[in-house]
Amino acid sequence: MLDFLHSLHSSEGIAQIIQTGGVLAMTAIIFAETGLLVGFFLPGDSLLITAGVLANPANPNHLAALNVLTLNAILIVAAIVGDQLGFYLGYRSGNAIWNRPDGRFYKRRHMEEAHAFYEKWGGLAVVGARFVPILRTFVPFAAGVARMPYKNFVWWNIFGGIVWITSLLWAGYLLGGTKWADRLDKIIVIVVLVSVLPLVAGVAKRIFFGQKAAPSGGS
Repeated sequence: MLDFLHSLHSSEGIAQIIQTGGVLAMTAIIFAETGLLVGFFLPGDSLLITAGVLANPANPNHLAALNVLTLNAILIVAAIVGDQLGFYLGYRSGNAIWNRPDGRFYKRRHMEEAHAFYEKWGGLAVVGARFVPILRTFVPFAAGVARMPYKNFVWWNIFGGIVWITSLLWAGYLLGGTKWADRLDKIIVIVVLVSVLPLVAGVAKRIFFGQKAAPSGGS
């Protein structure tokens, strides 16, 4: 299992997926990572960078079957539809969650606070989560559970999908014609590290600042 996950996030493994599965495999991965909760481990960012590199005719490993404009359009649709599904699943699950009585681990006020958050800042969360692994899988679902207004979600979803797919795919395409394409494995590591920084920072803030705040709250 660990070997599979390693290959799934390595430049060689991703290139193999693209070569054998083509556009269909890439579409399925982008859709699953954004729309299905079980797809959180899939390599969305790395896949887009690698696909862009291989779509550049100037790259020695160029795949003639990849047209960057066509690929851009198809993957944008997959990303948008994936988030739509995630929101729908969250909205449907939210019916049961909202109607639960308060318990030890569940408080309705937490749901109301989440709803207020998505009403005010939800658009930025939807767009920002596109660039953070794991968050891009669960944020649309959480937005649905928290009853973020759909008319707000759908436009931010479309905008975020376009920006995410286009920026990383074309970044890879531009790299594909340079000497940096030979360092694709290192580029992927950098992209992954940068993308998870917000997640790591959020966890660290919760741990360290939460621990400092706890004593004052108990006095």
